[in-house]
Amino acid sequence: MKHYKIVAVIAAVLMVASCFMPWAYYPDRDEVFTGFYSYQNLFGKPGAVFIFFAVVYLIFVFIDRMWAKRTNIFVAAISLAYLIRTYIIYTKCYFGTCPEKRMGMYLLIAASVLLLITALLPKLDLNEGTQEGASSE
Repeated sequence: MKHYKIVAVIAAVLMVASCFMPWAYYPDRDEVFTGFYSYQNLFGKPGAVFIFFAVVYLIFVFIDRMWAKRTNIFVAAISLAYLIRTYIIYTKCYFGTCPEKRMGMYLLIAASVLLLITALLPKLDLNEGTQEGASSE
């Protein structure tokens, strides 16, 4: 991927921005929940977790080592798994009332998937020199 770092930075910034946007509107309470606000902190603050994932991901994007690229795959996969959990919690119906999904949730989904794609397709510079343990025939 030619523009790997630029796309990764954009995805991380989108993830952080989506945490401050509305995720769901609950008509029975007439409230909008975000990544940092839910009624009586009922769902916790998953926005802080997503910001942590984005920062760790960005740190490892700019480290040009193989272990950093592999760690990024792990971080992006855990972020996607946490997204699925958060999506289920914020958008499930209860007592006949279904919340309305808002733009922040859709942006969070797109950013998390984009993080995983950039983690799976990094730009790697392969050295064609001799490797350890390889014979020079």
